[in-house]
Amino acid sequence: MRILITGAAGFLGSHLCDRFLADGHEVIGMDNFITGHASNLAHLAGHPGFSFIRHDVSNYIFVPGKIDAVLHFASPASPNPMSPFGYTNLPIQTMKAGAMGTHNTLGVAKANHARFLLASTSEIYGMPLEHPQKESYFGNVDTIGIRSVYDEAKRFAESLTMAYHRFHEVDTRIVRIFNTFGPRMNIEDGRVVPNFIKQALKREPLTIHGDGSQTRSFCYVSDLIEGIVRLLNSDEHFPVNIGNPVENTMIELAEEINRLTGNPAGIIFMEHARVGDDPQRRQPDITRARTLLNWQPQVSLEEGLLKTIPYFREVMNHA
Repeated sequence: MRILITGAAGFLGSHLCDRFLADGHEVIGMDNFITGHASNLAHLAGHPGFSFIRHDVSNYIFVPGKIDAVLHFASPASPNPMSPFGYTNLPIQTMKAGAMGTHNTLGVAKANHARFLLASTSEIYGMPLEHPQKESYFGNVDTIGIRSVYDEAKRFAESLTMAYHRFHEVDTRIVRIFNTFGPRMNIEDGRVVPNFIKQALKREPLTIHGDGSQTRSFCYVSDLIEGIVRLLNSDEHFPVNIGNPVENTMIELAEEINRLTGNPAGIIFMEHARVGDDPQRRQPDITRARTLLNWQPQVSLEEGLLKTIPYFREVMNHA
């Protein structure tokens, strides 16, 4: 296939480029580098199956030649307001990527009779009142909260994707991505795994916002990519959760990272530092992924961290 991937210079987009190239496909990467980094694609320079277009997906997209699949992954994704890469500091760009970017990429898919896959998110569930979260759950979202620019952009993107499927018969897929980690995450993006690893490697205490009882479910990037590929190759049009159902508290994550890095500095708690409407619990129900895609994560949290920590150590050594 000839595949267009938006957000190709981002964490997930760059891994998708690698996977599809390894599978023998031709890949066209697209990114405007607002949060992505050219370094994530540097190893693909000169690859005969890879080409790159620097472009903002909020603007009209033209790609010459036939396209067989479009994967829309372009969007800021970090919720941390202290990070310049976080969506709360890029609110208009985030909403334009979710709204206009989805419209433009669906247009490419429609014009080419191509498959379309939307990168949605567990954030569409908001502050969930259901646990774990099934795809049938409608969510509990504050439409004007600080995180709403991301939540609502993705919810609109899902609605638009289904409208194109129903009205224009575009062959669409929707993946709801839960917390994912691995090499090529931006060390400065403010999310918990890079934050904790950076602090641990600097031999600083790991700072936990709140009391540390809040949970997340961490999926290693190779597992996520496998789930996305299986979804693209399936016939499923309705949303599918892809994530790791093993739930960890922030205290458990911090203690594991300190153990694996040999950091003696321990943990400190910042009781009043949590971001508004930050979910207390987040865990995917992956019954549909298991049933429809025969997919479930294979990499444990410890194994994934052992693959991720050396990447961040190298980044910090070259900073």
